[in-house]
Amino acid sequence: MTEAQAFRLPVGDGDAAREIAVLRRNGKSPGLFWLGGFRSDMAGSKATAIDDYAGAQGLAVTRFDYSGHGRSGGRFEDGTISRWLEEARAVFKAHTQDRQIVVGSSMGGWIALLLAEALRETGASSSLSGLRSSPPLVAGLVLIAPAVDMTRALMWNTWSKGARKALMTTGVYLRPSEYSEEPYPITRALIEDGDRHLFGDRLIEVGCPVHILQGMEDKDVPWRHAQDLVTRLASDDVVLTLVKDGDHRLSRDEDIERLRGAIDGIRHELRS
Repeated sequence: MTEAQAFRLPVGDGDAAREIAVLRRNGKSPGLFWLGGFRSDMAGSKATAIDDYAGAQGLAVTRFDYSGHGRSGGRFEDGTISRWLEEARAVFKAHTQDRQIVVGSSMGGWIALLLAEALRETGASSSLSGLRSSPPLVAGLVLIAPAVDMTRALMWNTWSKGARKALMTTGVYLRPSEYSEEPYPITRALIEDGDRHLFGDRLIEVGCPVHILQGMEDKDVPWRHAQDLVTRLASDDVVLTLVKDGDHRLSRDEDIERLRGAIDGIRHELRS
């Protein structure tokens, strides 16, 4: 088993410059690329379980923290979907080789879909322009309680008039959290920037197999949200696993086993 190596990746220019903390383990293809959730980091239980799995299987694996999260630089309050997607693309380009199975949790599920579409479009453009090589494409997606369009569908649209007024008046809404004693600062910039990346009701084409794991007791991402996502992935092979007693985190031993099984399933599909 190879050891994970730590890197610092500069992203952005001027006032937007920040350093992103990356952990990468070399290994076989397809590698695993981890995208964490809102306010989570690459030292969480699912992220480390992915790393352990990759190490045991001899697979390459890449993890990183978004700016304002974990070991990375920058302020959380400066974070937007555009900013975090830019970081995901930069890390993917700099630290992956060959095919990747992208594993995204919660907000990371939304960013995973955006990343897959962007890389697919870039690859198609490279092919059409006659270039000999194209960026490595996503070979599969494993999405855990994917919070697609969360800034509108799961935040703004669910808030009270008082919460919306606070955001528009002060530029920030301090949202209570079940996972921390401190409320989460949700900025107006995050909500407004999120509108640039909404999938809405349109079809989503990622060009690879997708496995979604969703808890039916999830209070943050309702299970019907995942069900609706399946209908919009109409042209791709999709498996939806509903965990009847599962919560948002899906980090119990049995949930981690399901996560490993989902990755195994995609790896098997890629070999067949």
